[in-house]
Amino acid sequence: MLFQEGALFSALTVGQNIEVPMRERGGIPPTLMDELARLKVALVGLPADACGKFPSQLSGGMKKRAGLARALALDPEVVFLDEPTAGLDPIGAAAFDELILDLRRALGLTVVMVTHDLDSLARICDRIAVLVDKRIVVGTMAELMANPHPWIREYFHGPRARAAFETAAVETAEVETAAVAAGGEG
Repeated sequence: MLFQEGALFSALTVGQNIEVPMRERGGIPPTLMDELARLKVALVGLPADACGKFPSQLSGGMKKRAGLARALALDPEVVFLDEPTAGLDPIGAAAFDELILDLRRALGLTVVMVTHDLDSLARICDRIAVLVDKRIVVGTMAELMANPHPWIREYFHGPRARAAFETAAVETAEVETAAVAAGGEG
């Protein structure tokens, strides 16, 4: 689990924070924990010296990456992300989205994400669940953009949704083109 604010222990270094789940699990020798912590730091794109730093010495984006490294400490199959790009500038948010995509592909992760960031939704998510009128509506970005519910339409077609709309339209067109090229129906 990656918490919105990172939830790193301030009195522990990044390396020690990553080792917390390993210690809780038990049975892992301390030298192997140190090595695994360094590996996880590298995996999320932090510099090697980040292991010895305290959370207060990290930028917001680095804290998110350190929290993600801790979430990956025990090689999970499913990772839960709570507002992973909240508080990041657009460049940092885009880089974090790419990191999640790369990790998802490389590690075969299932990512469950809570976010209000439409760019992240459009870039990362295969399926999206929206809570509206005490019901959960699930679909692809294209399906939700075509949904007639007023709130869903406003959310996915409002002024802040332009980038998401353009991304979904391009991806839908690419899928339809690929299907026609493969002899299927678009």
